[in-house]
Parts: sequence; C-alpha cells; structure tokens
Amino acid sequence: MINRAILTRNILIGMVAGLILGSLFHLMTPSADGIIMTYLVNGLFDIGGSIFIASLKLLVVPLVFFSLACGASNLSDGSSMGRIGLKTLGLYLMTTAVAISLALIVATTIDPGIGMNLSTSTEFIPKESPTLKQVLINIFPTNPLKAMAEGNMLQVIVFAILVGVAINRCGEPGARIRETLNDWNGVIMRLIMMFMMVAPIGIFCLMVTLFANMGFSAIADLIKYFMTVVVVLLIHFALTYSIAIRTLGGLPAFHFYRKFSPVMAYAFSTSSSNATLPITLEAVEHGLGVKNEVASFTVPLGATINMDGTAIMQGVATVFIAQAFNIDISMTGYLMVILTATLASIGTAGVPGVGLITLALVLQQVGLPVEGIALIIGVDRLLDMMRTAVNVTGDATVSTIVARSEGKLDMEVFRGNSKPVTET
Repeated sequence: MINRAILTRNILIGMVAGLILGSLFHLMTPSADGIIMTYLVNGLFDIGGSIFIASLKLLVVPLVFFSLACGASNLSDGSSMGRIGLKTLGLYLMTTAVAISLALIVATTIDPGIGMNLSTSTEFIPKESPTLKQVLINIFPTNPLKAMAEGNMLQVIVFAILVGVAINRCGEPGARIRETLNDWNGVIMRLIMMFMMVAPIGIFCLMVTLFANMGFSAIADLIKYFMTVVVVLLIHFALTYSIAIRTLGGLPAFHFYRKFSPVMAYAFSTSSSNATLPITLEAVEHGLGVKNEVASFTVPLGATINMDGTAIMQGVATVFIAQAFNIDISMTGYLMVILTATLASIGTAGVPGVGLITLALVLQQVGLPVEGIALIIGVDRLLDMMRTAVNVTGDATVSTIVARSEGKLDMEVFRGNSKPVTET
C-alpha cells in the first residue's frame, strides 16, 4: 500500500536533500580525485543512483509489451485502435508544434544570444540521423526478441499491438492467453510499486552525484539561454497543458497536476522518459483513471516520440545560436524550424542523443553552424531534467484527453482524493 501524498513528499525531500548535499560536496572538493568525490560521490552515491535507474529500465520492455498486448486484446474492434492511434499522434504533433512556436516567440523577445559575436571555431560532430524511409522500415520488427533485447520501443509497440489484436480475434484460446497476460501485467505493476517505495533514496543518490560533479557553475556563462529555456518550459507546462485539458478534455487541470506530481519528480531526477515510463503508466491508469486499453498505447508511444520539452530546447537553441553567430534566418527560417522540429520528433524516435540529433537537423535545415551546439552542451544535462518532466506531463495530458474522448476515463478516479494504491 502506497500513499501518493506521502510518496510525493518523500521524493521532494530526497531531491532537495540531494541537491543541497551535492552542491556542498562540489564546494568542498573542487578536485575530482579527492576522497569524498572518489569513494562517496562517484562511488557509493553513483552506485545507488545507477542501480535505481537500471531497475526502472528493467521494467520498460516487459511493461510495454504486456500492458499494450492486454489493452489491444480488450478492444472491441480494430476501428477503436485506429481512432485512438490517430487522435494520439495528432495531439502529440500539435503539442510539439505549440511548444517550439512558444520557444521561438519567447526567445526572439528575450534575445539570449545578442552580443556574443562568435565565429565558427567550436566543434561538434552530430550523430548521423536516419532517413525517413529507414525510419518507416525500422518501425516493423523482423525479430521481436531482438527488438526487446535492444529496447527498440517502436518495434516492441508494433509487435505488442499485433499480438493483442490476434488474441482478440482468436476466440477461446485468445481468452486463455489474455488471462495469462493480465496476470503478468499485475506482476509487473507490483514490481513498479516495490521500486516506488525506495524511489526517494534512488533520487537522493542521483541528485547528489549530479550536483557534486557539476554544481551550478556551468549555468553562469549561459545564464540568459538557460533561463529562457526554463521560462518557456514553465509556460508550456502550466498553460498549454492546462488549456488542452480544459478545452479538449473538459476536465479541471488542478486534479490532473495534483495526481501526476510524483511522476514529474521521477522524470526530473532520472532525465529519461523511458526510465520513467513504468511510473508514468501506473499513475495514468491508477491515478488519473485512464483505462488500460488507452493508456497502454498512448503512454509508451509518447515516451518514444513525444518531445515537447526537447522541441522547446531546440527552438531556443536555434535563436540563441543564430544570434550568437550574427546570422539572420528570417521568418521563413523560423517557420521551417517549427516544421522540421515537429516532424523530427517522430523521425528520430529511439535514437540515442535524440535531442542533439534533432537540433543538428534543425540547424542544417536553416543554414546555421552545427558547431554552435557545442556552446550549450555544458548546461544541457540540467535542462534535460526539466524538459523530461515536461515530456512525461505531455504524455499524460494526451492520454487523458484521448481517454475522455473515447469514454474510457474513470471520472471517479480522476476527481477523487489521493488514496493509497493497493495491489491484490
């Protein structure tokens, strides 16, 4: 039994305590090879944080497969999956386009790169991005076990949907398999609850390690860029999602944010939508009341392709780099940034370092020096924590709206007070 209010409080305590202790270690031991840094920070605390992240990632593939296969097998007909898929994809693209548009508007107002007058002397070599043709081909698995072993989430999603649809159309044998999958799904959810109980300790270890190694000094040189990204993230988080939930879902945003707050803290600490996925799915189903057949599709897909926070970083970074190198890309260039970044959020799904890859694509598209990415790498780790929290909130927002439109949102759960979650 887990009380969500107590869990949220403990997570916040772990985050703040880790931030303070890590910052103190950074001030006390400026050398990376001191005893505290070697044996305590990069030893004990780093081990604790790494085990916590590894434990969360352990659950991602089995959770997505069992949950999505169960959800697809429970749909009454194929048209339901088609409607849910189109609504989900459309909303993810819309929120991403809004995110990068906000980023460009705010960044061109604040002008974070004016006065830097840089030349292209920095160096950054981006990873090669896949072509659109290759992306479409790679969505479909040739070996589902290999896809699971490599954590290729788009392929796992496609395979799970196919299995679920086949179970739905297989009569009595399908019913027996559905019961087995439901049992496995229950076991995975119990594992998630077990990890949630120790989450504050894992988050504490992650925060100590991060701030002991980085401190706040990395922000000083790029404070204007850093704060511009933070402002846009907050606007998108507080306004865009609230308006979407209210207008498209007809729901009060207050209940949504209150129920989903523990997941935001998880995402902030882990900096990974995939690592947070088990917690996101649990909260969307049992906290917000989204039925499994919707949540099991929208949440894993969102963790793979929905990148509102990343899109915001790309928009501000584009303006910052253009101004820093005194290059005018005009209004047409900014419109191209919106289009490229929105489509790239799907085109580069699942690629390691996806934020910087899509930023490189955007910069190349509008004729800006890719070397400019080297300017912002120093603060990208801290911003990644914030934009991951925005990303998972976007996943939950879209899931809630789609479930509401399909009549698959339990309003008693959504409006209810925070209650202990009990597994049977």
